[in-house]
Parts: sequence; C-alpha cells; structure tokens
Amino acid sequence: MALAAISAVLLAGPMGSHAQSAAVSASPQPVVLDRVIAVINGDVILESDVKEEQRFAELEPFSVAPGSDTPMRAARRLANRTLILQQMKLQQGLGITVSNEEVQKALTDLRTHLPACRKYHCTTDEGWKAFLDAHDLTEQEVFDHWKQRLTILKFIDLRFRSGIRITNDEIAAYYQKSVVPVYEHQNEKPPALSELSQRIQEVLLQQHVNGLLQDWLKSLRDEGSVQILDPAYGQSSGTPSED
Repeated sequence: MALAAISAVLLAGPMGSHAQSAAVSASPQPVVLDRVIAVINGDVILESDVKEEQRFAELEPFSVAPGSDTPMRAARRLANRTLILQQMKLQQGLGITVSNEEVQKALTDLRTHLPACRKYHCTTDEGWKAFLDAHDLTEQEVFDHWKQRLTILKFIDLRFRSGIRITNDEIAAYYQKSVVPVYEHQNEKPPALSELSQRIQEVLLQQHVNGLLQDWLKSLRDEGSVQILDPAYGQSSGTPSED
C-alpha cells in the first residue's frame, strides 16, 4: 500500500513525441493511470491499493466472503488498517516482532486449509505457485502481507485482550445458546461443556476484542483527519462506508 504523500494524479500519454502530439490534437484528455481516493492523516490510499486489497481478500474467505467484496469495502479495510499502523508507529509497535518462521508457519497452515486451494493442491510448491498465478499474486507479496497481518493481530491482541475477563457464566451461556442448538439441529449429542470451554473462551475473547477495536477505530476517525476524495468510496467526513 502506498503510504507516501502524493500531490498529483499520475498521468501518461502515448509514447513518442509525434504520437503524443497527435494524441493531444485528437484528444486533450489525459489518461489516468492511478488516482488518490483517500487521505488518512496525511497517508494516501490509491485506487490501485484498493484493487490490490481485493486480490489479497482471496486469502481470507472466512473474513471476506467470495463474491461479496466491493471496492468500497476494500477501501474501508485499508482505511482502518492505515489508522492502526499509524498508532503502531506512534507506540513503536509496543515492541512487537514477528519472525519469518512464524510467517512461514502461518502460510503453511493457510495453504492447507484455504478452501480455494484444494483444486490447486497448494500443499505442493507447484500447486501454491499455480494458485498465486491464478490470483495475480507473488510469493513475496503474500509473505509481506501476511507478516504485516500477523504483526497487526499481535498488536490488537496485546492492546485490548489483557483487560478482558471471560466468566464461567458467559461460557456456559454461549454453550447453551450457540453450541447446543447446532448439534440438536443435526440430531447429534453435543460435546460436554468442559471439552469446548477453552474454544468458547477464545471466541468470546475475540468478540470482546472486536467490539473494543471498532470503538477505538471510531475514536481515531473522529479525532483525526480522514478525507475521502472520490465520492464513489463514501463521504469525506469518515472512512469509506460499506454498501
């Protein structure tokens, strides 16, 4: 994602002076190669960044349902991520680091469980390369993107999770409301609460973190400067809205 300040739209004409002169005579309108759609506290989001974000969404089908992603939703994710990265820089990332080994381990898990990977056999190097080629991605792009993703997740977890306490009553209530009905619908006996207690606790923790994160992002938007320059991506008074 481009985060350097950009002061003008990138324009280009046909190559060669004669062709350029002819083009100017025939059509005075410049050809737009890229454009700024938003400025988040001085950091720029380009239209090409949005398209890139949509490509990376193929790696997270459980967060972004296939076929449901739109440029506006991708722009919103980028705006939120930019706000988080800015805070990480101010707080020096709270000393968080992610090793290359952690990234490789996460990518190995991704290649094993990503639904779209099944037909490509991504667990093999050849299959993984075929999947990336099909989605116009490179191994280095995915590695860098995933490393940033893991770093952000660690930052969010450290910043919000430490103050959250999940009670046994909350776990039991979730079990009765959200787990038991699923098994009953399938005419199966649900596992004992003790078997699922830790997993339920993780789910509830994540729900609390997500709620705190959304409130925090809203406060960052209200306190900072979020300018949407392209009306197609929302109003200038806030981050791009979802359709």
